[in-house]
Amino acid sequence: MQQARPPMVGTIPMLPLSSGEGETETHQVQEQPEQQQGIAQKPLNVYTRRAKANEPQGEQAGNENVMQGESHIEQEDSSTEMPIALRKGTRAAAAKPVERYGFEHNIGNYVNYDALPASYKVFIASLQAVVIPSDWRNAKKDPRWCAAMREELEALRKQRTWELAELPAGKKTVGCKWVYSVKQNPEGKIERYKARLVARGYSQTYGIDYDETFAPVAKMNTVRILVSCAANFGWPLHQLDVKNAFLHGELKEEVYMEVPPGLDSSKTEGKVCRLKKSLYGLKQSPRAWFDRFRRAMCEMGYKQCNKDHTVFYRHQNRKIVILAVYVDDIIITGDDGTEIARLKECLGKAFEVKDLGQMKYFLGIEIARSAKGIALSQRKHTLDLLSDMGMLECRAATTPIDQNHKVTAQSGDLVDKEKYQRLVGRLLYLCHTRPDIAYAVSIVSRYMHEPRSGHVEAAHRILKYLKGTPGRGLWFEGNGHLVVDGYSDANWASCLDDRRSTSGYCVFVGGNLVSWRSKKQPVVSKSTAEAEYRAMSQGLSEMLWVRNLLSELKLLREGPLNVWCDNRSAICIANNPVQHDRTKHIEIDRFFIKEKLDAGIIKIEYVHTGQQIADCLTKGLAAKECNLACDKMGMIDIYHPS
Repeated sequence: MQQARPPMVGTIPMLPLSSGEGETETHQVQEQPEQQQGIAQKPLNVYTRRAKANEPQGEQAGNENVMQGESHIEQEDSSTEMPIALRKGTRAAAAKPVERYGFEHNIGNYVNYDALPASYKVFIASLQAVVIPSDWRNAKKDPRWCAAMREELEALRKQRTWELAELPAGKKTVGCKWVYSVKQNPEGKIERYKARLVARGYSQTYGIDYDETFAPVAKMNTVRILVSCAANFGWPLHQLDVKNAFLHGELKEEVYMEVPPGLDSSKTEGKVCRLKKSLYGLKQSPRAWFDRFRRAMCEMGYKQCNKDHTVFYRHQNRKIVILAVYVDDIIITGDDGTEIARLKECLGKAFEVKDLGQMKYFLGIEIARSAKGIALSQRKHTLDLLSDMGMLECRAATTPIDQNHKVTAQSGDLVDKEKYQRLVGRLLYLCHTRPDIAYAVSIVSRYMHEPRSGHVEAAHRILKYLKGTPGRGLWFEGNGHLVVDGYSDANWASCLDDRRSTSGYCVFVGGNLVSWRSKKQPVVSKSTAEAEYRAMSQGLSEMLWVRNLLSELKLLREGPLNVWCDNRSAICIANNPVQHDRTKHIEIDRFFIKEKLDAGIIKIEYVHTGQQIADCLTKGLAAKECNLACDKMGMIDIYHPS
């Protein structure tokens, strides 16, 4: 049996030994250990460092070091002891701009128009070619805007919109201002400069200056549904503009307005304008205009949609024509070309209508269409927002919000409330084509009543993300069907202020995203199942509205709606016929979903969390997951440099 080797006693440690010639030598150091059970000790091999060729050796080296003193130390430090950044020098490519796109953070690195058709390039260039004046003093310096203001005043005179009168005792006047814009023809070129006189209706008092109001504004969800129908069935999208639409409405209330800016003279001194016709900006103007427009559409044989009162439709010979109105902008689509031509002619007789051709620019949304599909984006709105905030040259961010953000009501010091609300309002309008920022915008919009510096930083983070993707938008492709699918998700107790959960849902029609929402739940959920169930109920309500709208238009195919959820407990609660104590807090939502399940209207399916499209509407994601969510929602950037 082999015995274990005992430890060595009195062993000499390894020491660096140098020979005279500077070569590495092996020294055998032997020691006479004590005799322990007859085991002999092996000699130790000691290795020494090879000296440098120019290094002094032995005693001579020591003498030279003493004689040289500090000068030798400084010389050695200058060669070998200097920092590596100083010894290596400056790289040749340092501070050199990118050859292809320019400076690293230049906006040109993120927007490119080379891949666009020539006609669409002309249209995009026309949007940026004109500088819109901020007030009438700047506008009067340009003869084109002066001519536009004279044209507007002439139209008001023909309609007999007002008459000069003395202001009665006890009455207040409403202010007014000029608003300027440009109109393009179907080719994308600037057709005319437009100036509009708008009343400051926010100064009106309910019950004194107006009684009832109604805004003839089509839901943006409806507009996206019509775009999805056009993409799936190959329908055209026509756009019309009603000139001076509000001037067609009769004004019943007694309203007095100040003399328009720039028209002050000796004749108008001490006088005000008593309005006889509705004017842009008044609270009651939309209601008066829409009432006349509705009567005109009904006389043409069209029916008003019950699910969206700004939508009119007509079925004839198994064909359909649909019209949606947004104040004075009109969208027409359908598969009956003859009826569309007749409708345009009738509208031209009833109102002063301008045919803008195929829809390209609608309410700040740019529409690009090809044989493969339709792209919606708000590129110009994004670039204008970045320019106004001075962030065109900022460093781009990969996500709209931090993955583990800690935004609360007490994050930082108080800031300017008006500026913050204006910024968040512009971000909210940008969400019409950017579902990827919906959750981040919902976070910053919670603190509009008392904004702080931490909330401003979160809003600026969204702008940095938009800087990297200014042209990203929705993509609608033709899939040949209008199947309705919905995804719902929830983030339990995500709000650090009151521990309420965040709901998120998105609805697809024909494989295209048409509706989505990210919102904090109104009550506290005691479990993830409760939070998920409430989110499912909210998403189902939106899906039912979409289903009813398509059913009224006779565009919906038979079959249940597909509801996708990633929480098995919520699915089991929906399918379980027995009510347990855990569901008593969501009893109404439970019966609502159970009723639709029993009627065969919906079908709830399980989806893995990694495939949950609504996940980005409930929480912040990492860069990889954020890009993956954009791909699942059907978002593309046709302006991204290739």
